[in-house]
Amino acid sequence: MSVSQTNQTGTARRLLRYVFPYKFGFLAAALGMLGYALIDVYFISKLPEFIDVGINDKNSEYLRYAPIFIVLIFFLRGAFNFVASYCLNWVGTHVVKTLRQQLFEQYMRLPVSFHDQHSTGELISKVTYNTEQIKQTTSRSLSVLLREGVFVIGLLVMMFMLSWQLSAIFLLIAPVIAVVVSFVSKRFRLLSRNIQNAMGNVTTCSEQMLNGHKVILSFGGQQIEKDRFYKVNNLTRQQDVKLEATRAISVSTIQIIASFALAFVVYMASFPEMLESLSAGTFTTIVTSMVVMLRPLKQLTTVNSEFQRGLAAAKSVFAVLDTPVEQDTGTVKLSNVQGDIRFEKVNFTYPGHDKQVLFDISFSAKAGQTIALVGRSGSGKTTISSLLPRFYELTSGDISIDGQNIRQCTLPSLRNQMAIVSQHVTLFNDTIANNICYGLAEHVDPATLREVADKAHVMEFASQLPQGLDTVIGENGVSLSGGQRQRIAIARALLRQAPILVLDEATSALDTESERKIQAALDELLKGRTNIVIAHRLSTIEQADKIIVMEQGRIIEQGTHTELLSAKGTYAQLYKMQFGTEQ
Repeated sequence: MSVSQTNQTGTARRLLRYVFPYKFGFLAAALGMLGYALIDVYFISKLPEFIDVGINDKNSEYLRYAPIFIVLIFFLRGAFNFVASYCLNWVGTHVVKTLRQQLFEQYMRLPVSFHDQHSTGELISKVTYNTEQIKQTTSRSLSVLLREGVFVIGLLVMMFMLSWQLSAIFLLIAPVIAVVVSFVSKRFRLLSRNIQNAMGNVTTCSEQMLNGHKVILSFGGQQIEKDRFYKVNNLTRQQDVKLEATRAISVSTIQIIASFALAFVVYMASFPEMLESLSAGTFTTIVTSMVVMLRPLKQLTTVNSEFQRGLAAAKSVFAVLDTPVEQDTGTVKLSNVQGDIRFEKVNFTYPGHDKQVLFDISFSAKAGQTIALVGRSGSGKTTISSLLPRFYELTSGDISIDGQNIRQCTLPSLRNQMAIVSQHVTLFNDTIANNICYGLAEHVDPATLREVADKAHVMEFASQLPQGLDTVIGENGVSLSGGQRQRIAIARALLRQAPILVLDEATSALDTESERKIQAALDELLKGRTNIVIAHRLSTIEQADKIIVMEQGRIIEQGTHTELLSAKGTYAQLYKMQFGTEQ
């Protein structure tokens, strides 16, 4: 068995484990499919008797009961079909629900570096498209494989019982069909994998267009996006056509092979000795069985493509589920933190990249101090703020809080000591109140919520909305301005009351008046807390206890606002340029 076949078998077995919790539903479905197939075989097995006794012997008594038999048979057939279809769909939807839930939870557990390396569209496609392909495997594909497989085997057994001489041809054509199916299966696996990748690109391209709609309109990029989507869309179409062509060729090939068997039976029946031993009913039943067998053989070949597509989708999903999650190696639970922060010779390179972005970063912040990080874009300021909550692991060096190395702290307790307001505000399709209270386990009373909203100047615009703080703001606060979204994010951080606050250009989206109001609120409310502030506007950090100037991943200056101006270095130049612009 090849490595590919071994992997496919392993994937199928693993997928079967998801079916096991619903084994009684699957068993009921299997019994329904068995009953459905065997009733069909039983009905065809009665054809010789019907022709020989009822028609040839003109037995009117026998023919009188035949209609009752037919109605009863089809009633049972319909009942078995309902049980099989309903139970299989029940099992399939449960399996898909479980896989989607596991994928969703796995995405949240995976490290930030994983999300940096994979597009959102690709990951969404696995939750939606790939899991739906798995449902086809666990429902329709298994249904056809079991029901039609039993039907074909039942027909063959019946045919051999009626006349083994005429049915022996199947011993010759069965290996040929097996070779065709094996070859086609490999082709199906390859094309199915290509289709899933192509669908991921379609989702990614669509997501980028929707997220960047205003940019596209502003810069006239409609034709660029149209051409980009055409390429990935056409690639998906090409893979689908190849899959359908392979399916059609395989079906036609197997039916041609089966036609040789049918031709052989008719040829054998032409011999006088065979004509003497065969009744009209037996011959008619064997020929009818072979003709009827073409349909399930076609379905078995067709469903193979869906089965291989489902296994390819399952393999893709399992690859994500097997990706190592964010490692929480810490054992110390941080509590009652004062906020004393220390960076000691920190070096850092992003996972999957060769270029080092931080070099020997060392500084300290005593409890209650405000440390400002300034510098040009790409100097490493935001990277430092990402290392503090351990979104990434250090390449070398140490970071400690209150003397405790953060590597030894549990991730939930470490991050619980921090409130982070990023320059990229993330809001949820929920009310303003729920966005402010996001992540808090305990209930927040309305008075406290309103007080925080007032201090962050959220009430200034919330009070003008129809439902106030209970207004639903849409996906990522689409109905709000940038400044309003930023104020909600700041209110969320204020409500958390964490001893350490990280403000990554938190006032960048605010107009001057709002910025002054919020800055005054922050100055008042954040006394006694340690603040790491990243800002482009130097006017907002003049009162910081220490200003650290960065350039190309290194600290080149640090001191107070007055000290750095007196030194007439990089900070003084930046301040002069910005001050002149503001004036």
